[in-house]
Amino acid sequence: MTLAEALHEAATRLLKAGIDDPRLEAEVLLRHALGVDREELFARLQEPLALELQALYEALVDRRLEHEPTAYIIGHKEFFGLDFACSPAALIPRPETELLVETAIEWVRGRGSRVKDLRAVDVGSGSGVIAVSLATHLPQARVIATDISDKALALGRRNALAHCVASQIEFVRGSLLEHLSGRFDLIAANLPYIPSQTYNSLPPGIREHEPEAALRAGRRGTALIEAMLAQAVDHLAPGGVLLAEHAWNQGRRLREAATGHFPTADIETRRDLAGLERLLVVRTARD
Repeated sequence: MTLAEALHEAATRLLKAGIDDPRLEAEVLLRHALGVDREELFARLQEPLALELQALYEALVDRRLEHEPTAYIIGHKEFFGLDFACSPAALIPRPETELLVETAIEWVRGRGSRVKDLRAVDVGSGSGVIAVSLATHLPQARVIATDISDKALALGRRNALAHCVASQIEFVRGSLLEHLSGRFDLIAANLPYIPSQTYNSLPPGIREHEPEAALRAGRRGTALIEAMLAQAVDHLAPGGVLLAEHAWNQGRRLREAATGHFPTADIETRRDLAGLERLLVVRTARD
């Protein structure tokens, strides 16, 4: 069996199982099995696939057929142009979260020379993609990354080390902003926002493999974000910004909640590339 034949057979199996983008999924798994990049794979498609590698590839495909996410199978995922280690200890990074990072960087750079030392916190950091991305693109940033999971924090530290920003990030075990002192110029949060009643309708790849505690958030799905907003009153610095990712239908409720806690702040919701409300933005006035 050649690499091309193995790739075609795997893509066919994934297609029949209803896996999205079966050809791409089959290709990513084959590249992982071989340890090659895309260019090398396509240069070698007519080569025979060794029996031991064929067995390895079939095992990887079988895992995907059980709806295990590809990022967990191969152990990494790209986010904001960086490659991050992934494991079931934390959610898989998603493209929509890049809007939060883009907004944060845009806000900091918009302040120009006024920001020489940026104090930031990444609430519910998970694998650390927000904290690491901010530290990578904002060398003046000092970030505290919080999470309730020791395993997630360990994964975040691993990613910080891999991207040479460990000296900029302090990983702290704790719930939301509890146990933190002082005020922050930037509070960033990608907290759970799936309502309890819709959790069981999530695709099996998410429901059966990604950590439930990082997804489910009460009856409306806004419980943790609202709790964080209440705590942020004592932690967001004058002239600072709070950014919180949320579901497409939670913008109005969260704007109202934010207004209750920050009545004089500039509050808005930013939309993602699909035009859906996705990011709560709270800017406080300078003293």
